Amino acid sequence: MVGDSAEVRRGEKDRPLPRKLRRRGYKATHSLLRTQNNTRDSTEDYSSIVGSPNNSITLGFIITMTLEEINGQENTMDNADRVQSAGAALEELLLAAKKQDYLTVGVYESAKVMNVDPDSVAFCVLATDEEYECDIALQIHFTLIQAFCFDNDINVVRVNDIDRLADLVGADDSAEPKDAHCILVTSPSANPWKDPALDKLSLFCEESRSAYDWVPAITLPER
Repeated sequence: MVGDSAEVRRGEKDRPLPRKLRRRGYKATHSLLRTQNNTRDSTEDYSSIVGSPNNSITLGFIITMTLEEINGQENTMDNADRVQSAGAALEELLLAAKKQDYLTVGVYESAKVMNVDPDSVAFCVLATDEEYECDIALQIHFTLIQAFCFDNDINVVRVNDIDRLADLVGADDSAEPKDAHCILVTSPSANPWKDPALDKLSLFCEESRSAYDWVPAITLPER
């Protein structure tokens, strides 16, 4: 009897389900699988945006780069303003020193002053352009002048518009343009000359040296 009952139950298990029950079971299984797939897709999408460590690093890198670009643009604008302000101060200084007869113009003339009375030198301007960039002798003079200024704590700057600089310092007695490759602003050692433009340029050079720019370039204002 027991064996017969077991065979009957086994037969009931092997008997196919009615069509309605099979359809209901298929729908329930399909709905469950679809819910699982949607959950997995949502989880993967969220992980792809935030949850993945690599993508989190990438997102942080993008934000950091954006901030660095903004700061870089601000620093570039600030530096351009500094250079423009220094150019205006240099023009004021040269014109004021010219009236006071405190200018020494020319490479050789400047070298003489540096050898005879170095304490009288308050500021140095070196100027060149494309025509003289390959002039070896001039570059050697520039190197020696720069070394002298560094050793004697004299502020020195570069100007690329030598024609504009020559117009500011004027011509010599023969009406020929002066050699404006090197210009010294001098003042008596016993009674140093005070000028606001000189103070501005001294601060500009000090800030440039803090950024490892030992001979900063200055652009003179346009005519």
